[in-house]
Amino acid sequence: MSSEAGQQHPLGIYYKVWVLLFVLSACSYAVDFFDVQGAMRWTLVILFMLLKAGFIIAIFMHVFWERMALACTILVPPVLLLFLIYFAAGEGNFVQENRFVYRGHDRGAVALGPADIHGEEEAH
Repeated sequence: MSSEAGQQHPLGIYYKVWVLLFVLSACSYAVDFFDVQGAMRWTLVILFMLLKAGFIIAIFMHVFWERMALACTILVPPVLLLFLIYFAAGEGNFVQENRFVYRGHDRGAVALGPADIHGEEEAH
């Protein structure tokens, strides 16, 4: 009977997850190779990224074998930050749309850069 402190996880799971990470990385590179564009591209890239990060956190950082309280302590704050980023992006889109509708801003306007305002700097 092994004690909890001296318990080791079987190496096979690490090898399987390593191969899975390799396959997910290959799929991520395939998105670029096959020149997937638009929303599908970013959906696939973010999906593969989140899957790889989840497997790394769960298996290689041993969160899978931790108590639920510790796992929630580690995982809940980043998830909450993602929700806050999502809500802030929605609010930003709302403000931008209101500027177009109520203030008459041009949707096709391009922001000016420093070179446009101050002129091109001379090469020394």
